[in-house]
Amino acid sequence: MNGPLYQPLSMSAQTAYAELQDQLRIQNIDRLRTLPGAFHKQTQKGRSYIYYGYRDLDGAGRMAYVGPEDQRVTELIKKYQELKLDDLTQNIRGLARSAEALGCACTLTKHFRVVNRLEQYGFFGAGGILIGTHAFLAMGNMLGVKWLSSNLTMDVDFAHAGKNVSIALGANVKISVHDALNSLEMGLLPITQFSGKTGAQYRNPKDPELRLDFVTPQTRSGGPVVLPELGLALECLKFMEFSLVGTTQAVLLSTEGACIVNIPAPERYAVHKLIIYGERPTSERAKSNKDIAQAAAIFKVLFDAGNEDLVRNAWADALSRGPGWVKRLNQGKMALLKRYPELVELGNA
Repeated sequence: MNGPLYQPLSMSAQTAYAELQDQLRIQNIDRLRTLPGAFHKQTQKGRSYIYYGYRDLDGAGRMAYVGPEDQRVTELIKKYQELKLDDLTQNIRGLARSAEALGCACTLTKHFRVVNRLEQYGFFGAGGILIGTHAFLAMGNMLGVKWLSSNLTMDVDFAHAGKNVSIALGANVKISVHDALNSLEMGLLPITQFSGKTGAQYRNPKDPELRLDFVTPQTRSGGPVVLPELGLALECLKFMEFSLVGTTQAVLLSTEGACIVNIPAPERYAVHKLIIYGERPTSERAKSNKDIAQAAAIFKVLFDAGNEDLVRNAWADALSRGPGWVKRLNQGKMALLKRYPELVELGNA
């Protein structure tokens, strides 16, 4: 039997997190209202979302994602006018410090600066998604738990649904990822370029702990997907589309502050980790083990919270995608149950 995979955050920490998320959403709404436009609703795959529509400088219509249509977002849209921006910024910094002090997990400052700058430039409003270990870190705070395994990573991974807008957040904001990263003056350089476009990977040659990767689902050509609206090329990865369905929002924390990011739904993130477990080469066995550990922790939280149906639905979706998916998923499940036999509930998924 393994040790505990997580511990619940205190109610005070969870409350601080929820208040911080509300304040960040209000801040994002305030930014949008500097552009002439209006809020309205769109329905995708049976779920309703709130967007802000406006005209860009070139006259093109743009759509910025605000959040799911629920009472919380509706109230925030009404409430944002009551706060002055300076007060709001101060509130966010204070709440971020409180959330950290109360036990919420933080990411490395230099990684946060990258994510935060991309958020400021509109990357997440344009359908960008934070994936990998940083998403896992933010996911723990969102679920009200603290992960007990080591989550250190040198990579900051991002995804976008690319031209498959049916699984994106539906936004068509136009930004420049390259300009956003250059503005940080952190020595980040694109190490791969395709057709003269900005590459899908950024590295700082002098800092091996600062690596960025931008990925998208596999295409028929298998080559990189160039998105002019982002000024970016994205590397194609098999099975990536599974994590980009039904994404959610979370807060990424650091000692410098916090920002709202899009992340995969926890249950789909965990199932995806099992699918790609066997895809990694032997040289990346440590990453494979981390995949299994992260999946186990998420499954345990969801099972303990009575959310087995979320796991079963994600599992059924993966099994419905063909024999290649089934083979990989079962391989990942066998590896997980061998290491975490206490997750026997997964055998009934």
